[in-house]
Amino acid sequence: MKKRVAKPPKKQEVRLTGPAQRDLSIVMEWTVKEFGARAALRYDALIKQALKDIAADPERPGSMERPEIMIEGARTYHLSLSRRRVSRPGVKEPRHFLLYRLRGEGVIEVARVHHDGPRPAAPPSRRLLPHGGWRGVSANRAIALPS
Repeated sequence: MKKRVAKPPKKQEVRLTGPAQRDLSIVMEWTVKEFGARAALRYDALIKQALKDIAADPERPGSMERPEIMIEGARTYHLSLSRRRVSRPGVKEPRHFLLYRLRGEGVIEVARVHHDGPRPAAPPSRRLLPHGGWRGVSANRAIALPS
C-alpha cells in the first residue's frame, strides 16, 4: 500500500486595507517614540511574522473566529502567538492583534491592527471596526513577505 504524502497548504497573499496600513503606521510611530528605534524594529519583525503565519494558515491555532463582528469569515490573531517564530530578540509583551478574513481564493485581507487593551463601550462590531473596517477594500495593498 502506497503512503500518501500531504501537500503543504498553498501560501495566501496578504493584503492590508487602508485602515490597517494607517494602524500599522500609528503603532510603529508610537513604538519608536515610547521604546526607541531598536524596539520598533523588533515589533516590526513580529508583525511581519504574524502576517506570514496567517498567510501560511489563516485558521492557525490561536486565531479566533469572530461571528459577533457580523462580517463573514472575520478572525483575529494576537501577535503574541508568533513570538517564538521571530529570529531576532523578541518583544516581551506584544499588545496588538490582527483583524482579518479570507477573501476569495488565496487572499487574506487584514482590515485592522488593534491594541488588545480595553476600548470604550460600544457594540462589538463597532468596537473592532471603528473606521468602517472593510469599506477601504479598494485601497488594499498587497505586501511582500520575506521568505
